[in-house]
Amino acid sequence: MAMTVHCDIVSAEDSIFSGLVEMIVAAGSEGDVGIGYGHAPLLTALKPGPIRVIKQGGEEEIYYISGGYLEVQPSVMIVLADTAVRAEDLDEAKALQAKKDAEAALSTQSSELDYSLATAQLAEAAAQLRTLQAIRKNLGH
Repeated sequence: MAMTVHCDIVSAEDSIFSGLVEMIVAAGSEGDVGIGYGHAPLLTALKPGPIRVIKQGGEEEIYYISGGYLEVQPSVMIVLADTAVRAEDLDEAKALQAKKDAEAALSTQSSELDYSLATAQLAEAAAQLRTLQAIRKNLGH
């Protein structure tokens, strides 16, 4: 049996996960990070995208986070996310439409503010779609 550590995934709205995990994999600011039992203390920013949670016993769950921070301590991992949802709760059609809308806004930008907002919206929609792709890959679809 693999060693485990307690993990909490929380957002401003809700606590989305709390339990023992063998490992989590997330998109850190400098690239993907895999954190398991015994990892050195760490604090890193997280980019929007999927976060894979391998729970005690090997079962895997995928969540979407819109960005935030990961704190690793000897006995606990905490993901502080701006927004966190179970990946299966994401709406693919809505994410695709948001991506199209953001791309259209980028092509017809009227100010720096519009460009920044459209860029952020495009990044979030793309991250949601990557999360949905990760689920399909995980399920073998």
